[in-house]
Amino acid sequence: MAKLILTQEVTGLGEPGDVVEVKGGYARNYLLPRGFALAWTKGGEKQVETIRAARAARESASLDDAKAQAEALSANPVVLTVKAGDSGRLFGTVQAADVAEAVEAAGLGSIDKRKVEIPEHIKSLGDYTASVRLHPDVAATINLKVVAG
Repeated sequence: MAKLILTQEVTGLGEPGDVVEVKGGYARNYLLPRGFALAWTKGGEKQVETIRAARAARESASLDDAKAQAEALSANPVVLTVKAGDSGRLFGTVQAADVAEAVEAAGLGSIDKRKVEIPEHIKSLGDYTASVRLHPDVAATINLKVVAG
């Protein structure tokens, strides 16, 4: 088991500033190389406090903005134009970055692609849903309309 300090939100694990224990391979092969966490040390407690203080300042300022953006995202469908074959099958799949770009292009604000969760692989044209965590207390559902372009 490895003890780590999270530097970014990891779904199902914790928020920035949380001290977590995970299996060694998960820490060594996923969290540490991607910069999601730092190795925990006794001196790291100061880092934990700094990360938590910065997170608290951001959260208090952005809660109202996140609620307003969540309402806008839920009310307006986002059109995603992709390349597709004659049968409606996509050339590739829709990624979280594609969803984030489409939301910004639709004028619904900017969202972090790392916080977009697509529950199923989107490989054909049609209507889908995705979720995005705008704030630790606010999640929004995005209605996606995938069309050929």
